Amino acid sequence: MRAAIMNGPHDMHVGAWDTPSPGPGEVLVSVAAAGVCAGDMYFYLGKNPYARYPQICGHEISGTVAATGPAVTDLPIGTRVVVEPFLGCGTCYPCRVGKPNCCANLQIIGIHRPGGYADLLAAPATHVHRVPDGLSLASASFAEPVAIAVQSCRRGQVAAAEYVLILGCGPIGLALIEVVKARGATPVATDVVPARLETARQLGARTLPAGDKLLPAVLEQTNGEGAPVVIEATGNPRAMEQTVDLVAAGGRIVIVGLVKQGVTLTLPALDFTRKEMTILGSRASTNCFPESLRLLAEGKIQYPRLATQFSLWDAPSVFADLARNPAAVQKAVFVRQD
Repeated sequence: MRAAIMNGPHDMHVGAWDTPSPGPGEVLVSVAAAGVCAGDMYFYLGKNPYARYPQICGHEISGTVAATGPAVTDLPIGTRVVVEPFLGCGTCYPCRVGKPNCCANLQIIGIHRPGGYADLLAAPATHVHRVPDGLSLASASFAEPVAIAVQSCRRGQVAAAEYVLILGCGPIGLALIEVVKARGATPVATDVVPARLETARQLGARTLPAGDKLLPAVLEQTNGEGAPVVIEATGNPRAMEQTVDLVAAGGRIVIVGLVKQGVTLTLPALDFTRKEMTILGSRASTNCFPESLRLLAEGKIQYPRLATQFSLWDAPSVFADLARNPAAVQKAVFVRQD
């Protein structure tokens, strides 16, 4: 089959790759669309600590069932699906307590296993979800980043009418805005990039300036109390530290952004008891794809219309362009063209 293959940092080409066959309990998916996320860029740039080359990346995947392995009976050929890429082992402590997204032996399609930048990929049938009628496969490929936002809102117990401060208006921050809105809460977003703030406003968020003006602005809008929920989606250690000042006493902080291994934070120790805040991590998602697909199908997520579509077979030049200018597009999605 044909695939867009990462050979090493800044080295990608379109070429031949062994065609996968579905094993027991697996399905073979004919790829229709596959998004580009920060993890894919890290792999391309050589910054992903789990990278092993050569590899086929891409974990935001939609397509149709092309074949099924033994014991798969409920996914007929041609079924439109999305692929949930995080695969837990099922036996470690996180898996036993319902957190396979934190599996000690985690495998990620597109990182540890060949992903969606190809004609075909094999995936466990348990991690393939039907796409609702009326939802295009290009839009369905957004199920994975939207699921991350769903997971974050579940972790933070975001409720109707709550003021939710979102730090960072990158791809995940924008998905968070719409999931927060869908829950009936009020998304308030901040970012250092003016263009991203404009996009946040288009999606229905209030926006605030980042930096030293942020805390006074939040306090003014919340009668001096702070935000009931703060969701950090920047991956910036300073922003993570600032969440403690921004959150209301008794409020919830959700950390979604990633930092490099070994990076530490400094937090005011007194506030752990003075504010009795809850600080939560949020990693990928678990059991969130059905809600994500429902929100997309109901038109409550407009994020896909911000994407720029490219032919999958132009992936090497697209990745090179994005490496030079990360802000060239709001979101890139590859569409497979035979």
